[in-house]
Amino acid sequence: MPTTDDDTTLPDEYERADGSAADGDAPGVDPPPGVDPRRRRALLRLFTVVTAVVLLVDQLTKVWAVAALEPGVRRPLVGELFGLQLIRNDGAALSIASGMTWVLSLVATAVVVVIVRVSRRLGSRGWAVALGLLLGGALGNLVDRMVREPGPLHGHVIDFLAYWRLFIGNVADIAIVVAAVLVVWLTARGIHVDGTRDDRHHDEDPAEPDDATDGAR
Repeated sequence: MPTTDDDTTLPDEYERADGSAADGDAPGVDPPPGVDPRRRRALLRLFTVVTAVVLLVDQLTKVWAVAALEPGVRRPLVGELFGLQLIRNDGAALSIASGMTWVLSLVATAVVVVIVRVSRRLGSRGWAVALGLLLGGALGNLVDRMVREPGPLHGHVIDFLAYWRLFIGNVADIAIVVAAVLVVWLTARGIHVDGTRDDRHHDEDPAEPDDATDGAR
């Protein structure tokens, strides 16, 4: 019988009476799972909590940076490798697309909408964390673009974490990078947002024992 990423057995309707997959199912891929409603609610709570924590930490650290740091003055913490330097970024990461803040604001808004829609299909804890990090990071920088000077859709993002002489970022950027790494890792393991796994990966990399109890929580 089909299973999710935590080895939860799925309802029989996902198989024919003779045990074969339903019509239209791609070979080697489990069909969409019937995730237990309690598990779905737990995953949505996890997703929401991760999003809220990232957004809160990002905004609080930006408020601190604006109050405590002098713009453009670097404060070394680990020699030249890492320090604090306050800048107001009107572009994307690495100051790409400088001066196109309104375009970046619209793109970020679209990303937020897509993430929220995808989260409705959550069936995996890993994806809940990854999407929560991604949404929290996207919202953190979008809030800056909407409420900071010079005005809505044109606001400059507060960056203050200086990595050597390469670039300056913030907590939201860290969350987005970690989310990207998680997405790559989950995809490489064959785990889908809805919790299904590619048969090949499922056979080679069974779920950890403690995952099997999640459906009952």
